[in-house]
Amino acid sequence: MSVFPQGFLWGGALAANQSEGAYREGGKGLTTVDMIPHGTHRMPVKLGQEKRFALRDNEFYPSHQAIDFYHRYKEDIALMAEMGFTVFRTSIAWSRLYPNGDELTPNKEGIAFLPERVCRV
Repeated sequence: MSVFPQGFLWGGALAANQSEGAYREGGKGLTTVDMIPHGTHRMPVKLGQEKRFALRDNEFYPSHQAIDFYHRYKEDIALMAEMGFTVFRTSIAWSRLYPNGDELTPNKEGIAFLPERVCRV
């Protein structure tokens, strides 16, 4: 049986666009990922073969809920600690900070979400 060396970093990572969900909460703007549906249209949309300029009511969009890290980050981070994680990498959803991409100042709700999430880690 092998043993991890002293100081081994055990952890995980999340990408905001794949984990947060809450796609229209906290002032977040739409992203290209938010436009990609599940199902037969997924690959044509991802590859640009099918153009999407609006969401369709009859389709499911995985990024809209994802794993709901936006609402469940406290529980999720507690689970990571319980698993013995010593490192955790996450990304920032820039569309939470700059919903349209042309703002001169960041979205206050998006800014407020960051310290709580980072300090909890």
